[in-house]
This record gives sequence, C-alpha cells and structure tokens, in this order.
Amino acid sequence: MKKYEAIFILDIRKVEDEGEAFSKEFAALIGSSGGKVEESIPMGRIQFSYEINKRKAGIYWNFVFEAAADTNEKILDKFRLDERVLRSMIIAYDRPSKDARTKLIEV
Repeated sequence: MKKYEAIFILDIRKVEDEGEAFSKEFAALIGSSGGKVEESIPMGRIQFSYEINKRKAGIYWNFVFEAAADTNEKILDKFRLDERVLRSMIIAYDRPSKDARTKLIEV
C-alpha cells in the first residue's frame, strides 16, 4: 500500500455540516477498499480567487491515507458526479516523517 494525500473542495450550498458527513463517507470508502485514513483535516471555508460553478467560496478538506493504487480511481469515479464536490485532487504523499526532520535539524 502507498500513502496518498487528497484535497476536496466542497460546495457550501450542498453541505450542511461543514463536510463532516463527507469526511465519514470518504473514510468508509477507504476502509472498505482495505486502506486506512491517517489524517482528516478540515481546512474551513476559503474564498476562491475566481468563481467555480458560480460559487465564490468552498469548504476545503485534506485527507492523508494509505491505500492500494487502484483505489484512487475508485475515489475519483465515486465523487466525480457528486454534487457536493466542486474540485478534487489526489497526489502521492511525499513528505519526510517527523523523525527524519528532527535528524536534519540535529546535524
């Protein structure tokens, strides 16, 4: 399994609970495919620099998870037509661990 990071921008008008239900649904999808969510970070409402589908702001969620490579396609297919999602992106998580960062500082 590989580590990934996913960012979702949710439509303010379609989400009532600041995306908590969406977060639980995403975690359930990852869990059902054999992966696990390590972090689920609500980033709050953020103004766009330009309108997306006639919306001026959205609710941002950041997820760090481990899953098989084919899971990304399942995630994107599931949420591609979801009215709550304005934008989504999944990338490989390539940040050094906390231990590696402290070793760099000590040197």
